[in-house]
Amino acid sequence: MQRPSRQWYWLSSVRSKSLSLTFPLLCKFFLLGLLGICFVQTFAITGIKYSSPTLASAMGNLIPGITFLLAIAFRMEKVALRSRSSQAKILGTIVSIFGAFIVTLYKGPALMRLSSTSNSYFHLPVSQYSNWALGGLLLTVTCVSSATWKIFQAATLKEYPDKVTLVFLSCFFGTLQCAVVSLIVERDSMAWKLQPGIQMAAVVYAAIVGTVFRSSVIAWCLYKKGPVFVALFKPVATVIAVFTAVVFLGETPHLGSLIGAIVIAFGFYAVIWGQANETNTTAGNVTSLEANQKFPLLKNT
Repeated sequence: MQRPSRQWYWLSSVRSKSLSLTFPLLCKFFLLGLLGICFVQTFAITGIKYSSPTLASAMGNLIPGITFLLAIAFRMEKVALRSRSSQAKILGTIVSIFGAFIVTLYKGPALMRLSSTSNSYFHLPVSQYSNWALGGLLLTVTCVSSATWKIFQAATLKEYPDKVTLVFLSCFFGTLQCAVVSLIVERDSMAWKLQPGIQMAAVVYAAIVGTVFRSSVIAWCLYKKGPVFVALFKPVATVIAVFTAVVFLGETPHLGSLIGAIVIAFGFYAVIWGQANETNTTAGNVTSLEANQKFPLLKNT
């Protein structure tokens, strides 16, 4: 049986040393759990409690703009105002956010008449803790925390590219933090008992899809494309929410939903075009630089 070569041992040892967990990395994972799970979940749910899901959806569309500004501030995105690529990304981001606001805030006339589901089991009652200003403030904190989490996670992935370990530890720390906050805020033991049905389904869905699956996909996309590309899909979630509400809840589609979806599509493809054009330009510059280094006579000619 052939023994592994020394080169294989050297590569494995280098890889294990480069991906070893250190105390500063564990602190970063702790902060990722605090920003992306504990803060987002706590402030978002409390903000919806004091306002409404409509305001939460509208405020959530601010995340791409905040992420884009933070990426510029931390030099993760390059912006040249005279470049067509940068102009397309800036304009596309603004248009996407504007379209998401149209979907959320402008209802318009009904496009078709569907059966009413006002007596549905999923009908949301009016909150008895109505405080629009406080709810908006908490949702703003949620947007800032989510945008900061994307920026910080993208920077951490460059230092520690093991996405599985990063997602596991950040979710682990975030779960412990949420448990501590819940024990401090909720003292009633009866509130911790889950009833079978929609409560159990909501908890399981939030744990598997809303936390584990979401964090894994976002970590992979951040590693591949960066924080602005990931945050750009936030306004698209509003369109998906309108579609699922029409299909599963029987809500009546309105003109504002159609107009907002079209505006979001234009903004989305504008940013995608800007990033693709910037990538092609960078690749062309690298290719020409390599050609000049290999064949310096061509440069002189």
